[in-house]
Amino acid sequence: MAQSSVAPSSTPAARAARPARRRMEQGRKRLLLASAMGLVGSFLPWLLTGVGNVNGARGAGLYVAYAAVLGLAGALMPMRRVASVQGFVLASAAVVLPLWQLVHIWSLVGFAGWTPGPGLVMCLGAGVLAGIGSLQLWHRPAEA
Repeated sequence: MAQSSVAPSSTPAARAARPARRRMEQGRKRLLLASAMGLVGSFLPWLLTGVGNVNGARGAGLYVAYAAVLGLAGALMPMRRVASVQGFVLASAAVVLPLWQLVHIWSLVGFAGWTPGPGLVMCLGAGVLAGIGSLQLWHRPAEA
């Protein structure tokens, strides 16, 4: 028997039988980026001092990493409302914990001798981005 050189999936009938692949929503993209930022930022230095750096994983950054993994699961989940709630958990942890860290250090030593590190800034940005993405997922219906 002679075999056809055309692959079965490239025929017009096979293409019509396959379900159309939907594009990823903007809220999911933002939540995915926020999760990556939160994961990376939680292990970077949060405070830079003259004596040395304070790593985020030694304190509140570890909780931001946990929330970032939850946000990553939400970004990949097909249910929008559940993904939005998981994104809100990431947003609240990634905003509240870095702000608490800043206020706590400021109350101890003021602004002398330390600066916020790149991890703290990344986690704070991840929280804002996750909040925006979660609001978009909550309010915007899925497009067909």
